[in-house]
Amino acid sequence: MGSLCEVVGPKMCGHVHTLRRRCHGPSTSFVASVTVVSQFVDESQLNIRGGDGGAGCVSFRREGPVVYGGPNGGDGGDGGDVWLVADHNVASLLAFRDHPHRRAGNGVHGKGKDLHGRRGQSLEIKVPEGTVVKDLYSGEVLAELYRHGDRWLGAAGGRGGRGNARFLSNQRRAPSFAEQGEHGEERWLKLEMQLMADVALVGFPNAGKSTLISVISAAKPRIADYPFTTLEPNLGVVSLDEDTQFVVADIPGLIEGASEGRGLGHRFLRHVERARVLCVMIDLAALDGVSPTTQMTVLLEELGAYRPDLLDRPRVIVGTKADLVSEDNLAAMGWEHPVISAVTQQGVRDLVGRMASAVHEARLVEPVSEGLVVIRPEASGAVVERLAENEYRLVGREVERVVALNDVTTPEALSWIDARLQRLGVLKMLARAGASDGDIVWIGEFSFEYQSDV
Repeated sequence: MGSLCEVVGPKMCGHVHTLRRRCHGPSTSFVASVTVVSQFVDESQLNIRGGDGGAGCVSFRREGPVVYGGPNGGDGGDGGDVWLVADHNVASLLAFRDHPHRRAGNGVHGKGKDLHGRRGQSLEIKVPEGTVVKDLYSGEVLAELYRHGDRWLGAAGGRGGRGNARFLSNQRRAPSFAEQGEHGEERWLKLEMQLMADVALVGFPNAGKSTLISVISAAKPRIADYPFTTLEPNLGVVSLDEDTQFVVADIPGLIEGASEGRGLGHRFLRHVERARVLCVMIDLAALDGVSPTTQMTVLLEELGAYRPDLLDRPRVIVGTKADLVSEDNLAAMGWEHPVISAVTQQGVRDLVGRMASAVHEARLVEPVSEGLVVIRPEASGAVVERLAENEYRLVGREVERVVALNDVTTPEALSWIDARLQRLGVLKMLARAGASDGDIVWIGEFSFEYQSDV
């Protein structure tokens, strides 16, 4: 006797369709729900850039009889930051496929009368839970945003320039220069989504994974009688009662060599990484003649080759398509594990119960996964690099800022740069590196001739 499914609450929101249905069968009753996305995208590139800082202002008081008043140029506002934030309402990376460029707001320039510019508006980019952020070019993992609310600073905004009022001193009574705004950070990222599922259905192509998840949840995956029907993962939420719920992921079929990239390869194997329990589904009626023992061996070998710790996860092993094999065939195969038929509901209730028990035990012993965020403290000072026999480059945030934020075409600003570099000990560093008078020294795109302080 088949199950009777009743849709109890469809809700449409943008491209996301949320369904709940109540399933009744001869020996089972559970509520299933799922969030179905119109198009699933689990990899994307993203270009982010922090906002540029506003420039400081050069201004002097002009009030009544005060002809030559003091400086009153305000500071420029800092540029906005770009944050990546995990959000459980985002189901895939589809939003970044056609629009990969995101930029925060720029800071406003300073004005006279000590008016400081407004800070640029920061940008929060919402990504799905389970998003791994990597550097596009090096492949280095920068952040893992697993839980709702996890956030990572992707690109810092540029610092706003100081107005000429900030350079007033006893030696400099009328500073006629101000700092320029600093450019915001820019970088290319690669986003990879890992499904946050309690149970991952693992098996050969056409093993009945999609049919099973369509029976125990409201998911509507594409089902056909040929391999690789499922080309993208499907999620289903199974609710036995108010206190027992778990998420099941239908992973596209794996074949021998998947850990080396064959078939759908690494692209979907990574969705198994975060699953607490693996449900290994063996096709008992495989038309291509691959025996259940061979299927089991290949699947476990591929999982172990991809990530050895996957073999230590709790496993539920089940034979599928029991309606197509007889008891004699099962005995001839030597099959000792439970069997199910998603079409006739045979064994489905028991399988769901075993999944729920395994998930409950895994949740008790598994610590709460913490998201990874790489924090790099801002380097201080400078480093001297030798480019050629008579050419050097100074690298470091502090020295680069001294040049980037100031107008190198103004004599007074150049005097300020020179004094600032001396306080940072740049001349001594160059002398220790072997620089001689007349050698060219680069700081960013700015260069000057080195002269020893003798």
